[in-house]
Amino acid sequence: MTAPTPRDEKLIEIESYLRQAIRDAVNRPSRKPFAWGGLSGYQQMEAIAQALHQVQTTEQESNYLHWLTQRVERVLVKNRSLAEDLQAAHQGLCQMAHCLRYPPPKPNGLSQNEAALSSQQVAQEMESLIQQFHPIGLRQQAQKDLISALEKRWKLYGPELLHCYDIPGLPQDNLQLEALFGRLRRHQRRISGRQSTRELHDFGQAQVLFQAESQNELLQQIQHVSQDDYLAHRQCLAQAEFPRQFSHRLHHDPLATIHALLRQHSARRLALLNQNGPS
Repeated sequence: MTAPTPRDEKLIEIESYLRQAIRDAVNRPSRKPFAWGGLSGYQQMEAIAQALHQVQTTEQESNYLHWLTQRVERVLVKNRSLAEDLQAAHQGLCQMAHCLRYPPPKPNGLSQNEAALSSQQVAQEMESLIQQFHPIGLRQQAQKDLISALEKRWKLYGPELLHCYDIPGLPQDNLQLEALFGRLRRHQRRISGRQSTRELHDFGQAQVLFQAESQNELLQQIQHVSQDDYLAHRQCLAQAEFPRQFSHRLHHDPLATIHALLRQHSARRLALLNQNGPS
């Protein structure tokens, strides 16, 4: 196996981003409420496969993409039944949330029926949903686990969860209270000097500290920094931020992100062909 030439390094970099996108789909770090993390990863993998299937060229530089397409398609076929089970379980979870009117609408957005909602009505709707949602089949384990957990918790704690529908102003959750406690804890760390790095996330990868007695002195210190040094450090900052930005784009629109990588791959491949043409 020959070592890659410098002119092929861009293709290798693009291919590494494709591998990173696939690894991210398989091992998503986020697990949000009312969303199956595995299902989001499967849908992201489907978008990657859809983009890879549009590669029509048979040039040698695209052999890796065709091989990658086969591997991604194999993973999708192997986990399709599980993904369908998760999709059905997610839909059932959304029905439960709708039955509980969660998340609660804003006060000015309440309809007349929602304003007159009572705990008895919610209990009847939930009981009816439990009676209707009974999955059968050998490959519906996620749905079975969901309805089993719901029945158990509804039987144990159901009546205690419905007071918020009868008492005006009583919230359905304690998220706002937890957020207030979080702000108080961070404020206490700042004023007490206790070690905490969470606030540094708001300032990016680097911070610069100047000591000056006036704005003119501060301006002189900034002007002493050469433009070349500034551009070099700015490029390092951009490179450090790129993985986070790439993951952000990948989660919000995986299909467009992979299309952009494939366009870069195609442009680089054409550039290599043009370089080899005259020789």
